[in-house]
Amino acid sequence: MADRFVVAAAGPLFDLLAAHFTTWSRNTLRQRLRLGCINVNGVATDRHDQRLQSGDVVTITGKDDGRVSAARAVLDVLHVDEQLFAIDKPVGLLSVSSDDERDRTALALAKVQLGRGRPVDLWPAHRLDRETSGVLLFARTRAVREAVQADWENTEKAYHAIVEGHLEPADGVIEAPLWEDGNLRVRVGEHAETRSARTRYRTLSRSRSRSHLEVLLDTGRKHQIRAHLAWRGHPVVGDDRYGAAGSRLCLHAHRLVLRHPGDGRSLQLVAPVPKALTAELALTRS
Repeated sequence: MADRFVVAAAGPLFDLLAAHFTTWSRNTLRQRLRLGCINVNGVATDRHDQRLQSGDVVTITGKDDGRVSAARAVLDVLHVDEQLFAIDKPVGLLSVSSDDERDRTALALAKVQLGRGRPVDLWPAHRLDRETSGVLLFARTRAVREAVQADWENTEKAYHAIVEGHLEPADGVIEAPLWEDGNLRVRVGEHAETRSARTRYRTLSRSRSRSHLEVLLDTGRKHQIRAHLAWRGHPVVGDDRYGAAGSRLCLHAHRLVLRHPGDGRSLQLVAPVPKALTAELALTRS
């Protein structure tokens, strides 16, 4: 059974969904978008920021059966060679499988796309959170993955983030240890299991109440950027774990620069910053 409505006034898809399905949680709506259960005029979409016009018909169908279709195996490829495969991971896609989701992951879709119907092996060189978009790197052999990870501290990892407020100083370093509690929330401060963490940031632009940052990781701890910026009082926009929920987590893995494990050359991988992310700069927190 499908839920259906006709758009009365133009606006972004997610806002229209939230306004119409008032008894549904925002997380449920985001999940339905990720699973391809939202149709606009009969065409499936997972773009929360898609702008609709009056008269458009929106339908929510039942949950996806989890099978990977050819249409869903189209990822933006940033680099491919005999040893590495890199994509621009979209928002809402897990990097690797979990207990609840095995087929619709970046790893599964990358295998389908790279193999073109033939089975291929890929190993994730690192991971991105489900709601973080951007550069995701895979190795084509286990040995290549081990080589990339062994040199990971020398790899440049640059992100773009929209955060609440204005950091002072505008450019700086956050150096504070991190640890993970029993609820899988990353905390800042001393603890028996603490690990050192260092984050550099640079303010690219500001609006009245938000800032657009370039963030570079000198270490690669879980939720490092999100935890460090929230600790400074400037959470990433849309971060429902460390700040306040929004239409999307405004964090994007923009650039990886690494030493190629094959010939040692410098390899730069760049995923363009989404317009939907930078558009959040001008908005204010409700």
